[in-house]
Amino acid sequence: MDAATILALSKQGMWVAFLVAAPILGASLVIGVLISIFQAATSISDATLNFAPKVIVAGLVFLFTLPWMINKLADFLVYLLTNIPTLIK
Repeated sequence: MDAATILALSKQGMWVAFLVAAPILGASLVIGVLISIFQAATSISDATLNFAPKVIVAGLVFLFTLPWMINKLADFLVYLLTNIPTLIK
């Protein structure tokens, strides 16, 4: 296994990790910005007002995207396991 192969596998693994994490992080970012705008407009500075909706939205997005996440991770795992003979040469 040469350095180029290791680099390509690392890049592909990082891309899969990014794709799996992106929906939850994106939804949390959007909700955080919307609540921050609401807090700035109403002068409310309660920390739980920002935390609770983010946790709820992250949980809902996780539940809705879980099958897709499992599919992406399983596809990557199958790719790695099927290519072990060619990768270790």
